[in-house]
Amino acid sequence: MICNLRVTDKLQGMNKQIDRRRVIYWLSVLPALSWKGIDYMRSKLGKRLGVTSASYVLRNYAGLSSASYPAFSDALDMLEHCRELGAGGIQVGVRGWSIDFAREIRQRCEDSGFYLEGQIRLPGDRYSDLTRFENEIEVAKEAGIEVIRTVCLSGRRYEDFDSLAAFQAFKRSAYESLEWSEPIVRKHAIVLAIENHKDWRIEEFLTILRTFESKHIRVTLDTGNNISLLEDPLETAKALAPYTVTVHLKDMALEAHDEGFRMSEVPLGHGFLNLKEIIDTCEKANPDVRYNLEMITRDPLQIPCLTESYWSTLREVAARDLAEILRSVRTHDQGSLPTISDKDDESKLAIEEENVLESFRYARNHLGFD
Repeated sequence: MICNLRVTDKLQGMNKQIDRRRVIYWLSVLPALSWKGIDYMRSKLGKRLGVTSASYVLRNYAGLSSASYPAFSDALDMLEHCRELGAGGIQVGVRGWSIDFAREIRQRCEDSGFYLEGQIRLPGDRYSDLTRFENEIEVAKEAGIEVIRTVCLSGRRYEDFDSLAAFQAFKRSAYESLEWSEPIVRKHAIVLAIENHKDWRIEEFLTILRTFESKHIRVTLDTGNNISLLEDPLETAKALAPYTVTVHLKDMALEAHDEGFRMSEVPLGHGFLNLKEIIDTCEKANPDVRYNLEMITRDPLQIPCLTESYWSTLREVAARDLAEILRSVRTHDQGSLPTISDKDDESKLAIEEENVLESFRYARNHLGFD
């Protein structure tokens, strides 16, 4: 069945070959790939969906591979795979790239009419790690990257911190990292796009953005993450849209649980998010915004919002926020969410690929993507 779906998708993608040729033409007449150039090409070619590396978490990070679903050897390998899907670009980490590799991937993107976004880890130290950060920014610039996604917290707030004091220490550290990073990305004319990564609630994140007031510090909007912090996805989008330059587009499904609820990324159109309204909200605020599918294939995440430990860093959250989320869970409860831990490796990889393909089908048929 997967093979048939691949063939169908490739046949549907044949009509896009003309678009790719047109992209290459417009690149040849534009002096440089820029936000203005991207907007101009979009007006000619329509809206295209990219792919984050996390959409292939099993092939990219978990080390799973098979003859049918080989692991990606590098970002170029992922680029070629996503190009065959009809994607418009990719968002990938730049760690370990050489200047030669950066130039090679830039040329490949230009030849394919692809956009390229980066991912980077914030500096954890003002001296040695700041050097690492700037070196990676320089490599990203050489690759033609203008937007690079980052996070302040790689984990989850309600799992990583057992006290308000511990969270406040993290908060101070995050502000320091951004203070060190902003002059560097400003110097290299790159936008550092911070993701709402199950760390900041809306007002906390807005405070960061208002504190720096830098056009080089903006937002990667994840359309599902703030559910875990008891915030509505559409309200999150409305609040962050004025700062958003790139989107992790995902749909979410919910399931009630004794300790709160569970949630899962599901293929676009299979969850409860109002994706059309979220997209409209982002585009009204920024017509140049990009979208990258982040369909993470994994077991459901547990949000233990009815346990005491969950509230150790969230004491100011209003009871009505908890009530509204639990009401939403009751309304949209899908029952037993899909799991992969009980599957063999080949089945896991097949599910991952189908989740991406199904999301692209929905995006083309219902969300206005080419």
